[in-house]
Amino acid sequence: MIDLRFSEAELERQREHITDFIRGQVDAAGADGAVLGLSGGIDSTLTATLAVEALGTENVHGLVLPATVSSEENMSDAERVAQDLEITYDVLEVEPIVDALLSAYPEAEGDREAVGNARARVRAVFNYLVANHEQRLVLGTGNRSEAAVGYFTKYGDGAVDCHPIGNLYKGQVRQLARHVGVPEELAAKTATAELWADQTDEDELGISYDALDSILATHIDGPLSATATARLLEVDADTVERVREMYERSEHKRNAPPAPDPLE
Repeated sequence: MIDLRFSEAELERQREHITDFIRGQVDAAGADGAVLGLSGGIDSTLTATLAVEALGTENVHGLVLPATVSSEENMSDAERVAQDLEITYDVLEVEPIVDALLSAYPEAEGDREAVGNARARVRAVFNYLVANHEQRLVLGTGNRSEAAVGYFTKYGDGAVDCHPIGNLYKGQVRQLARHVGVPEELAAKTATAELWADQTDEDELGISYDALDSILATHIDGPLSATATARLLEVDADTVERVREMYERSEHKRNAPPAPDPLE
């Protein structure tokens, strides 16, 4: 794999760049602060930490949004993050809303992907309910690695006002989190979207984040061909091609919904 780590000076530049970005987005919108979902994972933890640096504790509101598939450990970590950062937070249960959806449309029961994505979209609705009520922006917690391969729910965790850490690969998220003082047990934690029970990101993606980051940096975002990338990273050419396919197949998630070209 290739080394994508920042130097100490670059870490400080990233920290300042992202906090400036958050402040700029809130100021440009004339908003009173920010709302974000707290999952107990590293992405939301880093985003919340930088949001507090940018806006102050009184201007950041966290939402802990458990469902039946959420682990007690992750929800406890989410509350711990809010308490450590001294921000206000609410715990809002997702599953009653999902149950209401399935009661209205029982045909989807048992469809793990459809129900998992519904959970993510219910969380987005909660985020915007609170943000609209408090005149705040919704901060996304997605990173560059997941965005590139479409590893997020369209109109779910992808439904936000801005992506503060959206230019950081997953390994860089962990590195910056350690730099800004996130506890190691959270910085090193196994990533999971918790859309269904016992789900982990790397198992579902079928590739480690280290390998994914390296393929993205050298082939998708970088200049190397698939063959050269496989040779450089010492990975199977099929793995590189699979990442390329995920990137191409998920392009619609990264773009605004299309409309036909205007008639002449």
